[in-house]
Amino acid sequence: MRLLVTGAAGMLGHRVVSDARTRGWEAVGVDLPDGDLTDPEAAMAMVEEHAPDAVIHCAAFTDVDGAEEREGLAQAVNADASANVAAAAAALSARVVGVSTDYVFDGTLTGRPYVESDPTAPIGAYGRTKLAGEIALANHNPNHAIARTAWLFGVGGKNFCDTMLTVAEGRDAVRVVTDQVGSPTWTGHLSPALLDLAASDAVGVFHTAGGGQVSWHGLTVKLYELAGVTARVDETTAAEFARPAPRPAWSVLASERDETPRLPPWEEGVAAYLNDRNGGGS
Repeated sequence: MRLLVTGAAGMLGHRVVSDARTRGWEAVGVDLPDGDLTDPEAAMAMVEEHAPDAVIHCAAFTDVDGAEEREGLAQAVNADASANVAAAAAALSARVVGVSTDYVFDGTLTGRPYVESDPTAPIGAYGRTKLAGEIALANHNPNHAIARTAWLFGVGGKNFCDTMLTVAEGRDAVRVVTDQVGSPTWTGHLSPALLDLAASDAVGVFHTAGGGQVSWHGLTVKLYELAGVTARVDETTAAEFARPAPRPAWSVLASERDETPRLPPWEEGVAAYLNDRNGGGS
């Protein structure tokens, strides 16, 4: 399998390249220095140069709060670039796998996780631009898979778990919201799922998030417990801990599709992340 991975310098993209090569695939990673994917000609040239069987499109504007002020830039990166990559892949009869987010939902569902057929209704700029990217990807390449994931963490990039471990070094206590609940996902679990989707012929949207559900507060408690951090984790609410971008209160993901790769529970991801972060490998 010849694989092209965009956003390969990022937390997820570098993992996908590494895992693909471990499988014996011919994997090439590209990032901003290699070309501007928001430029259709540049995207086409980049894909043509590597002539992949599949493209895993990890490149994205992921600053949720920053997207509120720079929605035009987020739209260009998350939607326009997705259209360009998908079209370029289609021109070579290559499959494309795009990475999306739980933030395409408004968080008002009750009683069960969101599944693929549930209606989308993003409440912030980040979610709007990622949903636009999903639509662009599907419209420009019939051989596509859209992998929605959530609360991503891993080595090699900015993420919540890394931030909370750093913050704990200088404090006796931290405050974390209890009224936002989702499905934390370790890159080391998501990456193989993306490779499985690249090798599949199933088309459409797939929910690929860590198994189970937890609040940001509960995630921090488990993270500190496994890391041996003694800082106290106090409770707060999203309203008290105001952020520029609105976030869904409930964005737990599950899949209704048999073809979807199932990820291990989020707790296993946290433990594996800590091992990876401490140099233990995975």
